[in-house]
Amino acid sequence: MSTAARPLFAFDDTFVRQLEGLYLAWQGAPAPDPRFLVLNRALAGELGLDADALDTPEGAAILAGATVPEGATPVAQAYAGHQFGGYSPRLGDGRALLLGELVDPDGRRRDLHLKGSGRTPFARGGDGRAAVGPMLREYVVSEAMHALEIPTTRSLAVVATGEDVVRETMLPGAVLARVAASHLRVGTFQYAARLGDPELVRRLADYAIARHHPHAAGAENPYLAFFASVVRAQAELVARWMLVGFVHGVMNTDNVTISGETIDYGPCAFMDAYDPATVFSSIDQAGRYAFGNQPPIMQWNLARLAEALVPLIDADQQAAVAAATEVLRSFQAHYGQAWGRGMAAKLGFVQPSDDDELANDLLALMHRGRVDHTAAFRALADLLRGDDAPARALFADGDGFDAWAERWRASLAAQDRDPAQAAEEMDRVNPVYVPRNHLVEEALAAATAGDLGPFEALVAVLQRPFAVRPGLERYAEAGPEEPGYRTFCGT
Repeated sequence: MSTAARPLFAFDDTFVRQLEGLYLAWQGAPAPDPRFLVLNRALAGELGLDADALDTPEGAAILAGATVPEGATPVAQAYAGHQFGGYSPRLGDGRALLLGELVDPDGRRRDLHLKGSGRTPFARGGDGRAAVGPMLREYVVSEAMHALEIPTTRSLAVVATGEDVVRETMLPGAVLARVAASHLRVGTFQYAARLGDPELVRRLADYAIARHHPHAAGAENPYLAFFASVVRAQAELVARWMLVGFVHGVMNTDNVTISGETIDYGPCAFMDAYDPATVFSSIDQAGRYAFGNQPPIMQWNLARLAEALVPLIDADQQAAVAAATEVLRSFQAHYGQAWGRGMAAKLGFVQPSDDDELANDLLALMHRGRVDHTAAFRALADLLRGDDAPARALFADGDGFDAWAERWRASLAAQDRDPAQAAEEMDRVNPVYVPRNHLVEEALAAATAGDLGPFEALVAVLQRPFAVRPGLERYAEAGPEEPGYRTFCGT
């Protein structure tokens, strides 16, 4: 007796069932020759998927958006957003689809989303397609962020479509299969609020609470507690970005998740030389989303969420605004605590140093000397082991660094920190390897030309960012300084 083949995916689409009005049913565009460029087999296993069954022409066609799998209801999600400070009332998935929701073996619900699968009714003049380079950039950077233990969307696969897309030149097309706790955004709430349907905003908030912040449901004011939970999650997320030198590049409200995950790796990059004014995005002409601006910009974005939630927080608008404002102000404290804890760990402390300016003075030295952010923190552990050469070689102001290092060692001694133990613990939080810009560009250029070797090698290195491995020295080195280096979103 024959047994029917097990479907590749078992979807349970609560977003579609519960939030009508916030999506449009849609299907991806045809793909002439879909084939995997990369399949994240480990992530497939985490999701409860059969990686071997997925790694087939059928699986490639599904993840390119060209074929709708059994049981799927693909939709383009609706959302609004402030883009570089300007409000756009109707954005939505212009070139993407929510294929469905998966429940992994641990009971976690995850979205499976396709980026670059063709134009939708939300498209705003673009072709709906994506090129190989930007999709592989999102793959490599999101997986690096995951390895750095920073909340993030994940990349399941990049599928070549078999057709070219028109950018400055003709480029090979591809689709990214992205996995997220959900794709609910601040912009989703802005869109629901704009529709003028208070019941839809309430349903959206109740759905977000149940899916991401269930503890808020039992609070005296669930919607205020929900807002407070999102504020805290995003404050802690941005602190983690700042601790590793990550520049998101496009912190629009439609790129701020309710779950607290990093999303949308378009014009993103990691700093080499430490400089709070660092901007990589080609479209961020005024530096709105510069590295040092990320915490206040996130607080600004969360104020837009508060505006959408005001009618739910209290029937008295004045009371609601006052309550939401008080919660919003807590962002700075949450951010400061998260950054302080993280910086203390990077410097080998169990708790923040009594020398309040120790970390900021180090950053000031790094800024003046354009010192490599990743290498500087990693070299401090060597100094504790008795080798000060790597750290001193980074700082042009040797006397200034020596004076700082003396204060640092005195502060560690005041906490009775054993230098060897502190160095070992620092190595667990200060990465050796991050997606350095020159390595990413090298890998993407080769992949666009048909050679995936450099990309695969880079991904393998970044999967273990804290462990020094012989033969990988070039992956730990800063590239040539490129004033004006810019990244692009790929649309």
